[in-house]
Amino acid sequence: MVSAAKYRIAKELDVPAKMRDGTTLFADIYRPDTEGKFPVLLLRLPYGKQFISDFGDHEFFVPRGYIVVIQDTRGRFSSEGDFTPLFDEPLDGYDTVEWAAKLPWSNGKVGTIGQSYLGATQYLTSWTAPPSLRCQVPVSAAADFHSGWVYDVGGALVHGWMIPYAIFLARDTIERLGLKEELWPKVRPYLDRSINFANPLTAEAYRRLPLMEWAELLNEAAPYLRDYLNNPDDGPYWHSINAERKFGDVDVPMLHVSSWYDIFSRDGAIMFNGLASGAKTPEARGGQRLLLGPWGHLFPYTSPTTKGAGEADFGDASLLDLHDYELNFLNRWLKDEANDWDERPPIRLFTMGRNQWRDEHEWPLARTRWTPMYLDSGGSANTLNGDGTLTRTTPADSPADVFVYDPDDPVPTNGGNLLVLPIGAYDQREVEARPDVLVYTGETLSNDLEVTGPVKATLFAESSALDTDFTAKLVDVHPSGYAQNIVDGMIRCRYRNSREQPSLLQPGQVTELEIDLWATSHVFLEGHRIRLEISSSNFPRFDRNLNTGGDQAREATWNVAYQKVHHSARYRSHIMLPMIP
Repeated sequence: MVSAAKYRIAKELDVPAKMRDGTTLFADIYRPDTEGKFPVLLLRLPYGKQFISDFGDHEFFVPRGYIVVIQDTRGRFSSEGDFTPLFDEPLDGYDTVEWAAKLPWSNGKVGTIGQSYLGATQYLTSWTAPPSLRCQVPVSAAADFHSGWVYDVGGALVHGWMIPYAIFLARDTIERLGLKEELWPKVRPYLDRSINFANPLTAEAYRRLPLMEWAELLNEAAPYLRDYLNNPDDGPYWHSINAERKFGDVDVPMLHVSSWYDIFSRDGAIMFNGLASGAKTPEARGGQRLLLGPWGHLFPYTSPTTKGAGEADFGDASLLDLHDYELNFLNRWLKDEANDWDERPPIRLFTMGRNQWRDEHEWPLARTRWTPMYLDSGGSANTLNGDGTLTRTTPADSPADVFVYDPDDPVPTNGGNLLVLPIGAYDQREVEARPDVLVYTGETLSNDLEVTGPVKATLFAESSALDTDFTAKLVDVHPSGYAQNIVDGMIRCRYRNSREQPSLLQPGQVTELEIDLWATSHVFLEGHRIRLEISSSNFPRFDRNLNTGGDQAREATWNVAYQKVHHSARYRSHIMLPMIP
């Protein structure tokens, strides 16, 4: 039961905090309007203090005995300095935690909360181990900023949000530098609507080549974009901000919050597992918790809705107020409150389809039955009207399926784990009507079938190109024919063996490819069918592979690729499903 509100709110605006290099960052402080000292909850963001104060964190936590500090990060809004997303957050986070611990109203204990970039600042601060930091609640946050923020784990640029996001962030920098009259007229024609957090580009703008022209256009307001495009391979540039490489330096409990259709859904479970086994102290290892909901990238997470992911409705059972859920965790670590937090199972997840919450003890689940479902056809799996099947039995020596991937006519994005573009579950039948989409469908299920855990597809494929992409999408086909996307992924073939050391294909050679579709918890209900889509594009979510093997950021011409997907006793292309008995 949530504790009752007890205190009124007092506020101190634009309170300065000096960083170690002399730069001053400014924060708004909301505190109980009474005598005494209280623990601090810190939120750090680049969107402007008022943006996040509208979400009501201070209105919930301050009356319950917390100080809430909301700080503009370096180079943003009221704070001094130059803005380079992410790279300054580790040290600035450390310095701000220790500054907050010494505020006149603070009892010296600091926790961090917040979603999206506000979650990223938490992961980036965690390994610096500020002495006053006691716990963190990163919500809907990336941790590997190469393969989870700018690029996908499969290697493509996350084009559909990265370019609009750079434009969105540039808004404040344009104002600060006095470039509004000079630069904004050059940017505005590319936007489909007025600038706000959801500001998709026009269709023509998404297709603009070469990609590096975006860096040139935004050079004064977002110079970091050039660095992003110049570093498509993982490596030292990215390692300094990769929280997944720093588990052993973290010494605080965390409540990781994520959801199945979120753009950062992959990171929460990875951070939970990595810290539960590899954090610096027993308290930190034992204090990791994970919450996995059914939603997309909600703003804010604290406004419960049954329709948080496209066309899907997860029912009243899905409603959850995150503030309520966070409070016991924060009270446990910041107020030493004796509550039931330590006795709870470490994982709480929502299973879609059946639309139920449940508790689990590990990830993936120990009772998982890893079950391959094999691709098969008579050589004509193109479109949902083709002859592609998905079966638990090994296919015979059936002919390969063939399709043409033309970067000038890519498969359009239709939902998924997105930001800016429409998020979540949508009917895939229009996409599946395309001849460059291979469709493999299983038999009608006679019983419910639960899939909970990481999902991967293995393809034995060949291409006429030196480099190309392959995509995979797991779909739930309802009795009505409605085809609901569940999870999807891609692989840029040059990164099939290593994200740090790319290697080109041998055209015409059969190559084994593994596609990471991230993870889900979903029940395919009786009467439904399991479907897998295979293609070579998902645009504009991912940038189009131009099929040349060259520099994706600088090339403006492309080759058409002729693709083959093999399925036979020798080449067992399949999707590995984590089935739960």
